Amino acid sequence: MKAIIKNSKYEGPGSIEHFFAENSIPYKVFEAEEGELPSNLDGFNGLIVLGGPMGVYEMNRYPHLKVVSRLIREGINRNIKILGICLGAQLIAHTLGARVFKGHGEEIGWFDIELTGEGLRDSAMISLAKHPSVGDIWKKFKVFHWHGDTFEMPLGAVHLARSKLYENQAFKYKNYVYAFQFHVEVTNDLLVEWFSDHPLKDILLKEAEKNLPEYSQRAKNFYRFFWEEDLK
Repeated sequence: MKAIIKNSKYEGPGSIEHFFAENSIPYKVFEAEEGELPSNLDGFNGLIVLGGPMGVYEMNRYPHLKVVSRLIREGINRNIKILGICLGAQLIAHTLGARVFKGHGEEIGWFDIELTGEGLRDSAMISLAKHPSVGDIWKKFKVFHWHGDTFEMPLGAVHLARSKLYENQAFKYKNYVYAFQFHVEVTNDLLVEWFSDHPLKDILLKEAEKNLPEYSQRAKNFYRFFWEEDLK
């Protein structure tokens, strides 16, 4: 059973939930902002922590983030596979002792990430970087971003990817914790909901028509590799 933690009611699991449903992988979604969180990770063999508009440095305002951080720590100690996305990645960095802070500007839209040398040697990242049709490995490829905060690299973490605006876009800790600043889970439905009243809506949705088919397959390939044991 996978625990999926939503830090905001608007930021759902998107293509992750689709993948679990298609492959009969059991999961439970928790609405953390509404106080719905597991007391511990008993019975769970995976943890997915999603995004949200709040900052890690706002834990006093959003106390559920403290509980989520504790669950991340428990998952790390139990050697449970963890995937953090956007705020989820920042929470993993925070839990591992790194500083999370406001960045020098918002990164919104379809922009390249570039794999580091370590990223090019990491099998999970290669599954994301491998072109779904051609089959070659792309050092640079487009992902979807929406964030203004960033983080320092935690001690003991492996730096996997960067972007033009932000050096720290992805890292792993040990071999079972992955943190993505970008939104690997994004779907067209999520974009429509997120940007319903945003001035960039039309531009981003038009770009999604071009980028999502390939991006969704890249994401699925990553899920297939990361949760390989659940597919047997």
